[in-house]
Amino acid sequence: MSSADYLPSASWPIIQLRARLLQQVRQFFDTRGFVEVDTPVLSADTVVDRQLDPIEAEFRPDVRSAAGARRLFLQTSPEFDMKRILAAGATAIYQIGHAFRQGEFGARHNPEFTMLEWYRVGDDYAAGMELLADLVEVTLGRGRPERLTYAEAFARHAGIDPHHTPVNELIAAGAARGLTPPETFPRDERDLWLDWLLVELIEPKLGVGAPAILCDYPASQAALAVVRRGPPDVAERYELYADGIELANGYHELLDPAVLRERNRVNNQGRVHDGKAPLPEESRLLVAMERGLPQCSGVALGFDRLLMLVSGKQTLADVLPFPLDRA
Repeated sequence: MSSADYLPSASWPIIQLRARLLQQVRQFFDTRGFVEVDTPVLSADTVVDRQLDPIEAEFRPDVRSAAGARRLFLQTSPEFDMKRILAAGATAIYQIGHAFRQGEFGARHNPEFTMLEWYRVGDDYAAGMELLADLVEVTLGRGRPERLTYAEAFARHAGIDPHHTPVNELIAAGAARGLTPPETFPRDERDLWLDWLLVELIEPKLGVGAPAILCDYPASQAALAVVRRGPPDVAERYELYADGIELANGYHELLDPAVLRERNRVNNQGRVHDGKAPLPEESRLLVAMERGLPQCSGVALGFDRLLMLVSGKQTLADVLPFPLDRA
């Protein structure tokens, strides 16, 4: 601990800018008829994702005993609870709150961060991307985002077809551009190799000059998005980039609980294969989906990264009052 650790890492002007940007975001959604909601950060449920790791907590009714202890999770996003509110009849909601992710710390990551998330009933894939474009145009002030598909981005920046190119050719394409293939990636894990190329080769070029919305991800990367039948089958999932930085992730939301249960099972298989603990596959979200989740589109946006770009700063430590090493 240094003598300056008691001070915020962000300057007072940046802390003031954060407050103004929060007001701007709230005005954007309030004027469009959205209702701000506030859901728990501690829950028995969590997203089951192979790559995303929640921070676990234990609740004890009596701190002196493990009897009755419950396994809980700090939420990686408020997605589950917000969809439960939609299932109860809400039509347009947003939330600005804290989210948590294990193992993420660096120039663009902090294990605790501010997330802006919203959902609107009736929005399809195109409407979801339009609303995201409206928000980024207002808050970032760099014009309307370019929209390009996952396949177009790979063709433009790597010269390959991500839906059909064999894994050995994906590896060769990366190596030909100076990348060192990870030794730990199994050859049959196609999505790992696609992510490697996306992160190392393509993402740094996305949103440079003007923001970009990347859409039509491979069906195997659908997460909580619906899959549109092809060929090729693609996930109705979209991500926003600016200056090569991922800002937001959105879905035309999956409504079928049977499909989500199967994705949870497969993701847990992957987690166990990777040496991680499996996560609870059943959740109150699944119960809500069984009762009927309305068609909607939703987006999660990293507010701290947005502030970083708006302020022209290079790291999250420049815009967070107290990142992990000062918290």
